[in-house]
Amino acid sequence: MAVRIRMKVMGRKHRQFFRIVAIDSRQPRDGRVLEELGSYDPQVKDTDARVILKPERIKHWLSVGALPSEQVAVFLKKYMAKFEQAATPAEPATT
Repeated sequence: MAVRIRMKVMGRKHRQFFRIVAIDSRQPRDGRVLEELGSYDPQVKDTDARVILKPERIKHWLSVGALPSEQVAVFLKKYMAKFEQAATPAEPATT
């Protein structure tokens, strides 16, 4: 099975948002997904808050051979480091 990481359209007319999903490449755009990996809401004013990712699951799917779409690849390059830092717990201070 050829797995892609791409966006699925949700919402309504003139107020769309997208879910970033792992999906079989033969499924239609809004078809049955394997796993939801994040979301993208273009209507949010703060550009850094538009994208939400689950970095550990995205890394899993990339490690087993899933290919990101062009737009999702841009999101991963731009925002992945931010979410990886947020996912790792803060180092305890040693005294």
